[in-house]
Amino acid sequence: MDLIDGNQIAAAIIAELKAEVASFPGRRPCIALVRVGDDPASVSYVKKKEKTAAEIGITSRIILPPVTISQAELFALLDELNGDDTVDGILVQSPLPKHIDEVAVFRRVAPEKDVDGFNTLNLGKVAQEDGTGFVACTPAGIMELLARSGVDLKGKHVVVLGRSLIVGKPVALLALQKKAGANATVTVCHSATTNLPAITRQADVLIAAIGRAGFVTADMVKPGVVVIDVGINRVPDAAKKTGYRLTGDVDFDAVAPLCARITPVPGGVGPMTVAMLLQNTVKAYRQRRR
Repeated sequence: MDLIDGNQIAAAIIAELKAEVASFPGRRPCIALVRVGDDPASVSYVKKKEKTAAEIGITSRIILPPVTISQAELFALLDELNGDDTVDGILVQSPLPKHIDEVAVFRRVAPEKDVDGFNTLNLGKVAQEDGTGFVACTPAGIMELLARSGVDLKGKHVVVLGRSLIVGKPVALLALQKKAGANATVTVCHSATTNLPAITRQADVLIAAIGRAGFVTADMVKPGVVVIDVGINRVPDAAKKTGYRLTGDVDFDAVAPLCARITPVPGGVGPMTVAMLLQNTVKAYRQRRR
């Protein structure tokens, strides 16, 4: 069993981006990071994005509207950023307060600045295999992890657990694409799938993005499988100072011995999400300066 080291692969991508940004004349790429309210996880994620952007040489503009901001006011803020020629990419940190329609916010971000990849146009470009769009960061990171670990999906059976807009649907579309590193046969499973273990046991590559700690057990995989564990779940643990530990959607100790390759949690998919966000920001900068 080989561990797929997301920290190492993300560091390689960040080093590549740093060298590329250093070569740009004039203004550096800029990303606007919009965080509504003070959700602790969101605070942590935005700090990480800001820190990694600085490491690469990307300028961050941190915008912190109050949790009471109305949808109309948030739209007005996004319209202002859409029209600001010094901003190349815009990210609105999820989750948003319940009174705001998250999908409507994704649609409001200009497609050419949508470095999170959730605008309707960019999702459509993934389906049409149009490389000018932006791919959602976690699915893009999964494809990079596989490619840089020497896993070619051509002819393989990829089973995706979960059908979310953020991971399941886009990664299924990416694995299906008629291009190098993809060309897989894809099955998407979800909460209404019957006889789930019989399907997951067919997987050459299993992508678990279901949001349930330890859901994938040893009887659900075949020997030699490649497992990408997207889950980040907090499980109570009195031995930890925080009172919890992070675990994936896969029962790692039971499943790992059966795998050819597997991502750990933490240190697998997570670091890739930030790296791909900033890769998208550099791409947006290049495309806007043509």
